[in-house]
Amino acid sequence: MLVAMTSSPGRPIPGPAPPPGGAAPQGGLHLVEWACEFLGTLVLVLGGLSAVCLDFGQGMPIARLIPSASARLLLTGLLFAATGSLFALTPPGRRSGAHLNPCITLAFFATGHVHRDDLLGYVGAQCLGAITGAAVLRWIWAGVAVSVRDGRTLPGPGTGGPQAVAIEALMTAILVLTILICVAHRRSLRWTPTAVWIVVALLVWRGAPYTGTSLNPARSLGPAVVAARFGSLWVYLVGPPLGALAAVALQRGWGRHLPLTAKLFHDEGYPSVLRSWLPTDRRPAQIPAEGR
Repeated sequence: MLVAMTSSPGRPIPGPAPPPGGAAPQGGLHLVEWACEFLGTLVLVLGGLSAVCLDFGQGMPIARLIPSASARLLLTGLLFAATGSLFALTPPGRRSGAHLNPCITLAFFATGHVHRDDLLGYVGAQCLGAITGAAVLRWIWAGVAVSVRDGRTLPGPGTGGPQAVAIEALMTAILVLTILICVAHRRSLRWTPTAVWIVVALLVWRGAPYTGTSLNPARSLGPAVVAARFGSLWVYLVGPPLGALAAVALQRGWGRHLPLTAKLFHDEGYPSVLRSWLPTDRRPAQIPAEGR
């Protein structure tokens, strides 16, 4: 059940009632964190779609070296996912939490870890970062990027719009559940980027033939804007957020453990504007019993 929480006078935040302890998410302008999300999403899109160009672009030698399209999909997934997971370990990633995906921010907003100001700030920065990354990709890869449709996500042959929405929702739910489970336990916190790397790589490998495996509305928005082609974009603006919210509902339904942090790699040496029961450079640890 949702209740009102307050991070500053007169500013209620919708979210689940927390256990005793833990600082509330902070409202206001957090330009440093938003800039980190912009940079991280730019790197994710540029690096991930560069892997698509390398593995599937016209004239690239990888197709001759690895004739199997399935094997190249797995390689692409490993490279794409590694870009985001490695960014989570960098100073900007440790500062903002390295969401790099509106669905992850939405999920943590639904758990009460993200203030509505940061929901808007993070998502806006992620979308701008994705568009910028896709534009830089077109500039660097030129014709090769065009040969892979600028990295746009599209439903595969025989996959209708509603089916693609359902598949994207399911895959995003798996990703978000993985994150929520990892950050709910002290022993698994540090392994969250590794878990995300493996899960995303496998989802790209198995799901790309059906939907292109977006999992991320910003990742799909960037190439669509650069190519000025929006026909199937709605699939990726609807499916992944639905999957993220379903994952939160499932985690609440059968899990007792609340997320201890909204960061994919928590480092106590960095400040946090997000709800946390872990130590940061601004406040001591206040870990709920179920997360120990």
